Amino acid sequence: MKRVETARFGPFRFQVGVNAEAVEILLQRVDDAQARFARFPLSHVATQLEQEVLASSVFGTNSIEGGTLTEEETKRVLSLDPARVQDVERRRVVNIKAAYDLAREKAEAPGWQPDVEFIQAIHAMITEGVPHPYNAPGKIRDNPKEIITWVGDEAHGGRYKPPHYGGDVRILLGQLVEWHAELAKSEVPALIRAPLVHYYYELIHPFWDGNGRVGRVLEAAILHAAGFRYAPFAMARYYMENINQYFTLFNHCRKLDERKVDGPNTSFVAFHLEGMLACINRLHDRANFIVEILLFETQIKRDLDARDINVRQYTILTQLLAQGEPHPLDKLRQAPWYEALYVRRGDKTRQRDLHKLKEQGLVYLDAECCLWPGFMRPK
Repeated sequence: MKRVETARFGPFRFQVGVNAEAVEILLQRVDDAQARFARFPLSHVATQLEQEVLASSVFGTNSIEGGTLTEEETKRVLSLDPARVQDVERRRVVNIKAAYDLAREKAEAPGWQPDVEFIQAIHAMITEGVPHPYNAPGKIRDNPKEIITWVGDEAHGGRYKPPHYGGDVRILLGQLVEWHAELAKSEVPALIRAPLVHYYYELIHPFWDGNGRVGRVLEAAILHAAGFRYAPFAMARYYMENINQYFTLFNHCRKLDERKVDGPNTSFVAFHLEGMLACINRLHDRANFIVEILLFETQIKRDLDARDINVRQYTILTQLLAQGEPHPLDKLRQAPWYEALYVRRGDKTRQRDLHKLKEQGLVYLDAECCLWPGFMRPK
């Protein structure tokens, strides 16, 4: 435990506060899942997986903080030149991407550990060009006497008043990164350190705006430095999907600590571990699926070259893949590209083409007359 005396806020305690037996099995399951995922030949799918995780994560972390863009809109913004993005909603998206890029770059340096300058740099990137009455990018919060900062709400366990005096905030932020370094030196696993730093960072709440986004990037950077790939940033989507539990646990753990209950941080760390397990497994499944698509694409190209399928059949298969989901047969036949394939051919040709694709196992027609690529099947 690390006890820090502040000038005005009073004593602040950093502690692991985790019941080891309660998280032991979860910790092992995450390590096992990570070991399996690390053996996957990611070079074949890395680019697509990274793009998907980026879009999903930026959408998740932005939505938690009130962002209004949909996931599809978020994807489109990420493809834009950041210098040309002017409106605030899109600026928030490109800012998060810039923060992710910096976090990955720093965390990949041998022996890297977060420091105050890193946290301020991440905050500066996240809030640049985003208007706020008090916030300045990278500047520590220092409340005037007449302005009170509250964190949380009654629906998620109550409100909490973080340190207000800038001197206290700076001291606690410095002590947080020192404490993390002590945990790392003591070989506390990153899977424990990362959520604890995230938790205490949010209790300190060092900036006027953007604290949630910064805290999630900080957590992800610690995990990335420990060798975890993709899943640390995918956690933002997990937090969004479980937002009520996420917000409630900050207050729940804080109140347990105030009552001097043993292991007050256990539930937040366990929640984090459950999220990492879900994210790694989801990523592994997605990577397997991408490989199946690549193999299928190779197979149908080879079949076309060998004239086992014709150009019309090949086009149907590539369009199904592009859809990324099963396609109702009646809508398929109404699609302009499909009609163009058979503009000078009769219905018998259409039926023959489809029959041969089903016969070869390259497509599957389910009971609801939806057409699937052959390697996919309804659950």
